Amino acid sequence: MHRVVLWVVVAVAFVVSLVVPDRSEQDRQDECRARDGRVTAPYPITGYWVIPRADPCVTRGMVEAIHAIGGDTLITFGPRFSVGVEPELAGCAVDGLPCAEVAGKRIRQVYSYVTSEEFGPGLLRCPGTDRRIEGEGRTYYRLSLAESCQAPEQDLVLVATDGDGVANLMTEAAAYGMKVFPGLPAAPQRPDKTWEPDLAHTAALNAFTARVLADYKARFGGSAAFGGVYQSFELAMRARADDDPIISLYAAQHAVVVAALPGKKILVSPYIDARRGRGFPPDQLREGMADIAGTRAGAPMAIAVQDGRGTGKVPVYGVHEREARVEARLVPVVGDLSYGQAYYGSTRDYIETAARQAPDGVELWVNVEAFEPTPAPGECGRVDPLPLRGRPTKSRLDRQVMATGPYGSKIISYGWEPFFTCQARYDTPSLADDIAGAWQQPIIVNAVRKDVDGRPGLLVEGYHLRGGTFRFDPQGAVVRQERYERRGRLESAWVPYTPPGTTSLTATNEAGQTSAAPYVF
Repeated sequence: MHRVVLWVVVAVAFVVSLVVPDRSEQDRQDECRARDGRVTAPYPITGYWVIPRADPCVTRGMVEAIHAIGGDTLITFGPRFSVGVEPELAGCAVDGLPCAEVAGKRIRQVYSYVTSEEFGPGLLRCPGTDRRIEGEGRTYYRLSLAESCQAPEQDLVLVATDGDGVANLMTEAAAYGMKVFPGLPAAPQRPDKTWEPDLAHTAALNAFTARVLADYKARFGGSAAFGGVYQSFELAMRARADDDPIISLYAAQHAVVVAALPGKKILVSPYIDARRGRGFPPDQLREGMADIAGTRAGAPMAIAVQDGRGTGKVPVYGVHEREARVEARLVPVVGDLSYGQAYYGSTRDYIETAARQAPDGVELWVNVEAFEPTPAPGECGRVDPLPLRGRPTKSRLDRQVMATGPYGSKIISYGWEPFFTCQARYDTPSLADDIAGAWQQPIIVNAVRKDVDGRPGLLVEGYHLRGGTFRFDPQGAVVRQERYERRGRLESAWVPYTPPGTTSLTATNEAGQTSAAPYVF
């Protein structure tokens, strides 16, 4: 039903945009369907990477769907700050001349930035050089990056945008009580090593970053929805060299963030790699976290460790499964081996280690990867940009949440589109539909022995545990919980039972829902 309504809204918005092209942004907002602020299916994942949309009605539908399953945080990737003129900007002209030419100035270097946001008038600082140009359904900006507008030699950045998707996200997030973390401009990559930034362009990147963040402060500084910024250039959270170029980039760009937006949080999402021979063991996380934290320049920081299951770099398995064969979806990545042969450890090993090593001023978040390493026949997923990725099931996502344990203060996920929204066929449910239909299933993330009032027992932590019973196997015992607490979204329940040895634990809650996968401890 919701999918039909969404398509109707999109179609109506498109038709109206053709016949009334000059209406204000507020008019466009008023045409969207009324907001529904209910949280109908709260799931443990509370933040998602999203794609900014120029259409405010499409944005509202997306934000509403995320909010309905308990989301409170939206994150965007920062567009690439590219060296040279991108094809999208080739037709940009000012007074009949290409945008890359400025009368009376020698242009040393031209950069491109193709984005989904418009900027305020404060972005234009140098009369005659800085310009805002409308044309062919896009808005273009030409900006000088020189310290002085009178400098005879200047670098330019040419910006193209198809609408103000970031502002649309801020508007909707504010209405739903959510936070937005726009991506910082992503550094140029080295042509010979695309996984590294080209530090020769750091000064230009920082000058442009400062302009963008000053605009954010002017437009969004008073909004409760502006949570901070996301560092878009990825790195592995492992021991790194003293002259590591990504750490150098982080330190330089984060200093700009602190100067422009004091007190705003910087979100970083490093990856981990447990593959033997290619990755690194959990004990390298301490130095990796310290290096990242050292770039925050006094700003609050959240390090959202990627759990690694989506890429196949880190597996999700229980304490009893080390000698089991890796699941079929991981075979293309590591071969038909046991978990112990293929990997240094599981997601839980890495997240637990990270939690012990979190530096001062840093929150530990977990980024669960909501995709499969490769698609299966008949399965929707990502086909562009490469690499191809498949769509996970809710049960596998539940297992990833289980693997995060009680350690992270927040669970987020990459990414909402297409992995939570795509459908193999119109009549098949999306991952978001599956979550909405089975959100009450208990998810156990931890179980520890704990005495209460002199009685031995077990403290179980997780989600949707309230009421009901726990079943212990192979003992066969079924025990009703006696105590229940909730801290944020994480819940705990205590039972007066202490099973011997390795035990499989399954929860059935007061709604009659049973754990999708048993927890083994």
